Amino acid sequence: MSCYFRHIKDVIEEVGIEITPANKKEIDRILHGIVEVPYKDCPAAWKKIKEMVKGDPSQRERFIERLRSAVRG
Repeated sequence: MSCYFRHIKDVIEEVGIEITPANKKEIDRILHGIVEVPYKDCPAAWKKIKEMVKGDPSQRERFIERLRSAVRG
């Protein structure tokens, strides 16, 4: 679970999320949902997240907005 959190620390900070033991699973589920990967398939989720946040700046911004919206729900 959440093997990729350390790699997207900048994104998490930009969204304004504080990862705690209490919310880590929920954030992980949200991230899996955004990239449409079944929960707990960490390698597949990371692959898609990486494509979205490390590539095209507009795609990164869309990802950040989706995450921000999902967290604020």
